[in-house]
Amino acid sequence: MTAAAVDIVRTVEELRSRVASWRSEALSVGLIPTMGALHAGHLSLVEAALKKYDRVIATLFVNPRQFDRPEDLAKYPRTEDDDATKLASANAHLLYAPNVDEIYPSGYSTNISVSGVSSGLCGGDRPGHFDGVATVCTKLFLQSGADGAFFGEKDFQQLRVVQQFVRDLNIPILIHPCPTVREDDGLALSSRNKHLSDEMRTRAPVLHQRLRAAAEQLLNGVPVDIVMKESKDFILKSGFDRVDYFELRDAENLELLKQNSLNSRLFVAAWLGKVRLIDNIAVIPSQLSC
Repeated sequence: MTAAAVDIVRTVEELRSRVASWRSEALSVGLIPTMGALHAGHLSLVEAALKKYDRVIATLFVNPRQFDRPEDLAKYPRTEDDDATKLASANAHLLYAPNVDEIYPSGYSTNISVSGVSSGLCGGDRPGHFDGVATVCTKLFLQSGADGAFFGEKDFQQLRVVQQFVRDLNIPILIHPCPTVREDDGLALSSRNKHLSDEMRTRAPVLHQRLRAAAEQLLNGVPVDIVMKESKDFILKSGFDRVDYFELRDAENLELLKQNSLNSRLFVAAWLGKVRLIDNIAVIPSQLSC
């Protein structure tokens, strides 16, 4: 039997009315911000939210301010009906799916920009991307009045950006990081994976495999510059077309590291054809055993 779709609201007024009703019953509220094309990784965030909060809202908004190339925005998948059905099966309570004018009405002129943690990595390759993330998330947090919001660690830089502006702006919401969800072969779940051909899909797990190998090298004392060069060369020789970055950074402030530390994390972004894949792992022994 096909699950019924979750309830959908499309305006701030409707959203706040629903939340106010829950608040009148002293119910807590968790939020899952998404751009749709939902997969098991998103649904794991719903599962995590249900363990902490009485009511769970997922948002679906393909945010134009996160795209530096119009063609990427145009081809981003829109699968609202399927997403709503998946959310119902995951027991989410509400889907907030506003249109662009509801988020950015005529005359809108405010932008949230986060320095420091937004520099480099994907911030260096996608100008303005994290301004778009910070701006829309700020609006979603304030529109919903949620107690907590959930973000996957696959987009680790995004997570740090969100944590930074929430702290800086004193927004009363808890940010809950959630582990990356992976396929059996290690590939991190992503909406972009559906664009991989069968051949590219067989190559894609190399990113996670190389991250783990690099972490092991670092833990064994191999110098950082050697590990980074060998890792980039290995990825290219494995059939990837380009490596945007393979870097070791501090997990808290995302500063580049020249030597391994107790709080380091490896980050990679690489292209298979026209598909850009990203991944990251902590450089700790327990990470390599899972």
